[in-house]
Amino acid sequence: MNIKPMGSRVVLRPKKKEETTSSGIILPDSAQDKPQTAEVLAVGDGGYTPNGTPYKMSVKVGDLVVLNKFPGNETSVNGEDVLIVPEQEILAVLEEK
Repeated sequence: MNIKPMGSRVVLRPKKKEETTSSGIILPDSAQDKPQTAEVLAVGDGGYTPNGTPYKMSVKVGDLVVLNKFPGNETSVNGEDVLIVPEQEILAVLEEK
């Protein structure tokens, strides 16, 4: 099953956080921060500005992005946990040099 987000929404795969500290202490899930980087899996067709002008999405499949601390809605697709967020919750696209 494929997923196609509607409008200006984006489907993301959160990047896993380290589960141990640099000194080797294992952190339980409750002590770990939510990941703030994610890979773009699917993008919607775009949306409309408040004055009705259509716009295209700024991100594309495969981009690595930085998110707000508590973004969007969590769901499961094909047994994989994903986030569905409005494009406005994406703060930046990470680019390799």
